[in-house]
Amino acid sequence: MSSEGQTSGVKESLAQELSSNNKTWTNMTGAFPSTFMNSSSQIPMMNGDNFSDWKDQALVTLGCMDLDLAFRVDELPIPTDSSTPTEKASYELWERSNRLSLMLIKKHISKGIRGSIPECTKVKDFLKAIEDQYVRSDKALASTLMKRLSDVKYNGSRSVREHIMHMRDIATELKPLEVDISEPFLVYFILNSLPK
Repeated sequence: MSSEGQTSGVKESLAQELSSNNKTWTNMTGAFPSTFMNSSSQIPMMNGDNFSDWKDQALVTLGCMDLDLAFRVDELPIPTDSSTPTEKASYELWERSNRLSLMLIKKHISKGIRGSIPECTKVKDFLKAIEDQYVRSDKALASTLMKRLSDVKYNGSRSVREHIMHMRDIATELKPLEVDISEPFLVYFILNSLPK
């Protein structure tokens, strides 16, 4: 489908949504909903170690708050004097979704991290910039954890049980990074870490 056809389809879809659900439109342009702050409290503060969980929760929350239009639809053309009321309303809806989503996401990133992310005017681009930065970080962290798992040796400073639990903890830290250590492979690492 061409981008012109896609834009036309989006306009028709938004027009249907606006006409069939006038309450949503009133809510989107009216007073600031009290549920906004309550719902946003579901998003954890991103601190660098929790990117995947943070992103998932942010997207779910924005979807539940009906603020995810800017993620689902590319930016609509800025209305002109000749634009129809539906085109103007559709753009306002997209712009509000983009602006509030951007504010909400920035609010849930620790200040130390926020400064390292390039400034973007579109929430989709901002999330992509964060993702690009943290995918590289996740790969580095996964590499570090794999090295730690393969290098750890039992030295007698703690019980064998504690040593095994420590190695299981390292393997568990790898799961959110999409590195799944199978049970037989972990047993191999553990046996290899014990004295001969």
